[in-house]
Amino acid sequence: MKKTVAIVLLMAAAACGGNTGGATGTASTGQYTIAVIPKGTSHVYWQSIRAGAERAGKELGVNIIWRGPIREDDRDSQVSEVEGFVSRGVSGIVLAPLDETALMQPVAEAAQHKIPVVIIDSGLRGNDYVSFVATDNLKGGQLGGQRLAEVMNNRGKVLLLRYAEGHDSTSKREQGFLDAMKATPGMEVVSSNQYAGTDVESAYKKAEALLSTYKKPDGSLSIEGIFTPNESVTFAMLRVLQDNGWAGKVKFVGFDASPNLVKGLRDGGLDGIVLQDPVHMGYLGVQTMVAHLKGQPVQRWIDTGVHMATRDNMNAPDIKPLLEPDLAKSARDSRCAESGRRSAPPSRSTAWSCLSLPEKFAVWSARTVRARARSWRSLLARCSPTAGACRSTAARTRREVPSRRAARASR
Repeated sequence: MKKTVAIVLLMAAAACGGNTGGATGTASTGQYTIAVIPKGTSHVYWQSIRAGAERAGKELGVNIIWRGPIREDDRDSQVSEVEGFVSRGVSGIVLAPLDETALMQPVAEAAQHKIPVVIIDSGLRGNDYVSFVATDNLKGGQLGGQRLAEVMNNRGKVLLLRYAEGHDSTSKREQGFLDAMKATPGMEVVSSNQYAGTDVESAYKKAEALLSTYKKPDGSLSIEGIFTPNESVTFAMLRVLQDNGWAGKVKFVGFDASPNLVKGLRDGGLDGIVLQDPVHMGYLGVQTMVAHLKGQPVQRWIDTGVHMATRDNMNAPDIKPLLEPDLAKSARDSRCAESGRRSAPPSRSTAWSCLSLPEKFAVWSARTVRARARSWRSLLARCSPTAGACRSTAARTRREVPSRRAARASR
C-alpha cells in the first residue's frame, strides 16, 4: 500500500505540472509556454499577480513559468531572466520591468527573436512590446492626494516619501499625488524629494529619519498628512507611526493592499489605501499574450482599474476582494506546478499538497481495484483537456501499479 500511495503521489505531481510546466515553446506539448517575470517575488502584490497569471494559464491551457528577482532593485537579475527565456525560446514573455530604461535592450532582443512581450504593472520606454496592461498610476496618485486632502479638510502640511528611482509606475503615482496637492491651495507639501528604497527595512529607516526632522519638543509631529506610493513604503511608514505612538494622530494614505495594511486601515492607522487589481492584471497579461499568439488583435494599453478603500467602504463587494484576495487555491496549484518542473522526483509532502481533498480521500481508501480506478479518474480530471502527455503518463503509471491482491500474492 505504501508503494502504491508513493507512486500515486509522484504521478499526481507530474500531472499537475502538465498545465504550468516548463516546456519550451510549443514543441513538446503543443501548448504555448509563457514566461511571467515580475519586478520581485516577496510582496503580497506580486503573489496576487502570480495568482491571476496562473489562473489564466489554467483556463486557457497554456504553460506558465513564474520567475523573477527577489528584490525589486536587482536589475541585473531581471535582465538575465529575460535573456534566459529568449535563449530558451518561450512562446512569449509577460514582464513587469523594474526599470523603464534598463529593460529596453532585453525586450528589443526578444522582439528580434520573434518572441512577443506584454508589459504589465510598470511602463517601459520604446515600442518593442505588444501591449501594456496596468493601472492608471497617475490617476491612482491623484486619488490618494484627493483622499488625503479630504480627511485633512483641504488644509495642512503633508509629506511624500517616494519609492525608488527608475520605476515608471510609482513615479506616476507620486506625480499624480503632487498634482492633486497643487489643485488644493490649502495643502502644503513640505517634503517630496526623499526615496525610501525597495525593501521594508530600508524604507523604515528612511521614514524614521524623515519624520524625526518634523518632531516637536512634546514628541508630536508638525505635519498633518503623509502619502506613500506602494506596499513596502506604506507598511514601513505604518510601522514607524505605530512604534512612535503617532498612528491615528497623523492622516495617512498609502498604496496597495496586504494583510498588515488592511489591519492598519481597520484600526485607524491608515485613512485610505489606493487599490490596484493585481490578480486581474496578471490574468489580463497572460490573456493578452495568448490572444496575440493566436493572431487576434489586442489593445496597445489596457487599464486594469484603480479604487480607493476607506474604513467606510472596506467591506463593500467591489472593494473587499481587492483588499483581501483569495490566494489559497492558487498557492496550492503553484506548489504543484513547481514540483512538476523539477528534474528529480518531488518529496512526498510536496506531491501530497498537489492533491485535492477528494483525491487524498481516494488515495487513502485505495484498497481495492475499484477504489484505485476512482482515484485515477479523479487525478485525470485535474489535467487540462489538451495535456495529452499528462493523460498518457497517468495511464502508464496505472499499468505499473500492482493491485493489492497481486502484491499480496507475490509475497
